[in-house]
Amino acid sequence: MTADVPLLVIVDAANVVGSVPDGWWRDRRGAAERLRDRLAADGVPGHAGPVEIVLVVEGAARGVQSVPGVLVESAAGSGDDRMVELVAQAAGRTCLVVTADRELRRRVTELGADVAGPRTVRP
Repeated sequence: MTADVPLLVIVDAANVVGSVPDGWWRDRRGAAERLRDRLAADGVPGHAGPVEIVLVVEGAARGVQSVPGVLVESAAGSGDDRMVELVAQAAGRTCLVVTADRELRRRVTELGADVAGPRTVRP
């Protein structure tokens, strides 16, 4: 990664939100918005340099708006497929995908992305 190109961090909202049983299922959109706001405020721990954060939402969380510091992508279909597309579009750029989904991890690492678990962005 060159100094002028920030690390691309793609966050699997459904997977990260679902990693803690805190009642997220009662308000999926609200849970995604809280994650978005935490990412905007705290960034990605362990990555002090410039980062571009993309939060991918799907299902009931579609329509969550972007905020400064976090671009929200509403997947038309599968969130996993959208994340794979984003990694493929960023070919040659350093990408970190935050998810615990084994199949998604396999797909994005085949494209050259690094992966990290939900604890990377969840307290």
